Amino acid sequence: MKNILLTGASRGIGAAILTALSPAARIVGQATRAENGLIAADLDQPGAAGDLWHEAVARLGSVDVLINNAGVFEANPIEDDDEAWRAAWDRTMRINLTASAELCRLAVLDWQRRGVPGRIVNVASRAAYRGDSPAHWHYAASKAGVVAMTKTIARAYAKHGILAFVICPGFTMTGMADDYLASRGGDKLLADIPLGRVAMPEEVAEMARWLALDAPASMTGAVLDVNGASYVR
Repeated sequence: MKNILLTGASRGIGAAILTALSPAARIVGQATRAENGLIAADLDQPGAAGDLWHEAVARLGSVDVLINNAGVFEANPIEDDDEAWRAAWDRTMRINLTASAELCRLAVLDWQRRGVPGRIVNVASRAAYRGDSPAHWHYAASKAGVVAMTKTIARAYAKHGILAFVICPGFTMTGMADDYLASRGGDKLLADIPLGRVAMPEEVAEMARWLALDAPASMTGAVLDVNGASYVR
């Protein structure tokens, strides 16, 4: 039975991943606030990612799989004043990219030190390739960074049995996406999705479960899309 650290586990895609993995793995989940046995960690704060890693190791004994799902999607209009715009940019980068990088680094160092294989599954976004709204430069940039980082990890450490994968969802039926759909016209935006609907969290969760537990090693470095053909590469 694998030991898994999952960030952003309290709702949406993260909660669905937690449910999908629970029968087959021992999981420590992270949320901003302590609830339902999840570790409280504010990934916007320096040192929080490291503290989370060490707490997960303390609870599980070791971590075999890291799933970075935590993220924020907050508007940052370019018309905002300079200080507010930089603050919003920095916050999104810290949570979406830097905290994920810190956890990936700690995982790789731990697995190398112990001489064991490991898996990383990072949740990015369609925005990494397609871009996003004029108020979400920072979100698209952070998710593109997650994709590039994951590919780099896969290429660098495959010879050690350390595998890395990334999932790029489009709109998914979570609170974060609901707010965005409403703000962007809803039905008009859905018309851009050939499937005719947004993804369900359980669909993304099944991909994460498979990558964490069953995907063949030769897939390391793969980017898996789940966007209803709204962006086809």
